[in-house]
Amino acid sequence: MSDDDSVSDSRRRAVALAYSGERTDAPRVVAKGYGNLADRILELANQEGVFVHESPELVALLMQVDLDARIPESLYQVIAELLVWIGQIDRSIVSRTDEER
Repeated sequence: MSDDDSVSDSRRRAVALAYSGERTDAPRVVAKGYGNLADRILELANQEGVFVHESPELVALLMQVDLDARIPESLYQVIAELLVWIGQIDRSIVSRTDEER
Protein backbone atom coordinates (compact mmCIF):
# COMPACT_ATOMS: atom_id res chain seq x y z
CA MET A 1 0.00 0.00 0.00
CA SER A 2 1.24 3.46 -0.71
CA ASP A 3 0.45 7.06 0.04
CA ASP A 4 1.28 10.03 -2.15
CA ASP A 5 -0.44 12.68 -0.01
CA SER A 6 0.93 13.07 3.50
CA VAL A 7 -0.02 16.09 5.56
CA SER A 8 2.77 15.92 8.15
CA ASP A 9 5.49 14.45 5.95
CA SER A 10 5.76 15.14 2.23
CA ARG A 11 7.79 11.99 1.56
CA ARG A 12 6.07 9.00 -0.03
CA ARG A 13 5.09 6.24 2.42
CA ALA A 14 4.56 2.54 1.80
CA VAL A 15 3.56 -0.45 3.90
CA ALA A 16 3.72 -4.11 2.89
CA LEU A 17 1.47 -6.73 4.46
CA ALA A 18 1.80 -10.51 4.47
CA TYR A 19 -1.08 -12.89 5.06
CA SER A 20 -0.77 -16.66 5.35
CA GLY A 21 -4.40 -17.30 4.52
CA GLU A 22 -4.96 -19.10 7.81
CA ARG A 23 -8.21 -18.05 9.47
CA THR A 24 -6.47 -17.79 12.85
CA ASP A 25 -3.72 -15.50 11.55
CA ALA A 26 -4.05 -11.77 11.02
CA PRO A 27 -2.02 -10.03 8.31
CA ARG A 28 1.39 -8.77 9.45
CA VAL A 29 3.33 -5.63 8.56
CA VAL A 30 6.46 -7.00 6.87
CA ALA A 31 7.91 -3.76 5.47
CA LYS A 32 7.28 -0.06 5.82
CA GLY A 33 9.15 3.09 5.04
CA TYR A 34 9.36 6.65 3.81
CA GLY A 35 10.98 8.23 0.77
CA ASN A 36 13.56 6.04 -0.97
CA LEU A 37 12.66 3.01 1.14
CA ALA A 38 8.99 3.42 0.21
CA ASP A 39 9.98 3.66 -3.45
CA ARG A 40 12.02 0.44 -3.11
CA ILE A 41 9.10 -1.39 -1.43
CA LEU A 42 6.82 -0.35 -4.30
CA GLU A 43 9.44 -1.27 -6.92
CA LEU A 44 9.81 -4.77 -5.45
CA ALA A 45 6.03 -5.19 -5.27
CA ASN A 46 5.71 -4.27 -8.94
CA GLN A 47 8.56 -6.61 -9.93
CA GLU A 48 6.87 -9.49 -8.11
CA GLY A 49 3.40 -8.71 -9.45
CA VAL A 50 2.07 -7.82 -6.01
CA PHE A 51 -1.02 -5.64 -6.00
CA VAL A 52 -0.42 -2.09 -4.70
CA HIS A 53 -3.42 -0.32 -3.18
CA GLU A 54 -3.14 3.43 -2.65
CA SER A 55 -4.96 4.68 0.43
CA PRO A 56 -3.39 7.54 2.40
CA GLU A 57 -5.64 6.99 5.42
CA LEU A 58 -4.94 3.26 5.64
CA VAL A 59 -1.21 3.74 5.13
CA ALA A 60 -1.14 6.31 7.93
CA LEU A 61 -2.75 3.78 10.28
CA LEU A 62 -0.51 0.91 9.20
CA MET A 63 2.66 3.02 9.60
CA GLN A 64 1.90 2.99 13.34
CA VAL A 65 2.07 -0.83 13.49
CA ASP A 66 5.45 -2.32 14.45
CA LEU A 67 7.36 -4.36 11.88
CA ASP A 68 6.43 -8.06 11.99
CA ALA A 69 3.41 -7.23 14.17
CA ARG A 70 -0.08 -8.31 13.27
CA ILE A 71 -2.51 -5.59 12.27
CA PRO A 72 -4.82 -4.40 15.07
CA GLU A 73 -8.34 -5.79 15.29
CA SER A 74 -9.71 -2.36 14.43
CA LEU A 75 -8.33 -2.83 10.88
CA TYR A 76 -9.51 -6.42 10.34
CA GLN A 77 -12.67 -5.47 8.46
CA VAL A 78 -11.07 -3.04 6.00
CA ILE A 79 -8.10 -5.34 5.32
CA ALA A 80 -10.41 -8.37 4.92
CA GLU A 81 -12.51 -6.47 2.38
CA LEU A 82 -9.36 -5.47 0.50
CA LEU A 83 -8.09 -9.08 0.44
CA VAL A 84 -11.44 -10.34 -0.86
CA TRP A 85 -11.43 -7.67 -3.58
CA ILE A 86 -7.87 -8.56 -4.61
CA GLY A 87 -8.83 -12.25 -4.70
CA GLN A 88 -11.74 -11.46 -7.01
CA ILE A 89 -9.44 -9.53 -9.35
CA ASP A 90 -6.94 -12.43 -9.38
CA ARG A 91 -9.67 -14.96 -10.20
CA SER A 92 -11.00 -12.72 -12.96
CA ILE A 93 -7.55 -12.46 -14.54
CA VAL A 94 -7.02 -16.24 -14.35
CA SER A 95 -10.46 -16.86 -15.84
CA ARG A 96 -9.80 -14.48 -18.74
CA THR A 97 -6.39 -16.05 -19.36
CA ASP A 98 -7.93 -19.54 -19.42
CA GLU A 99 -10.60 -18.39 -21.90
CA GLU A 100 -7.92 -16.99 -24.24
CA ARG A 101 -6.12 -20.35 -24.46
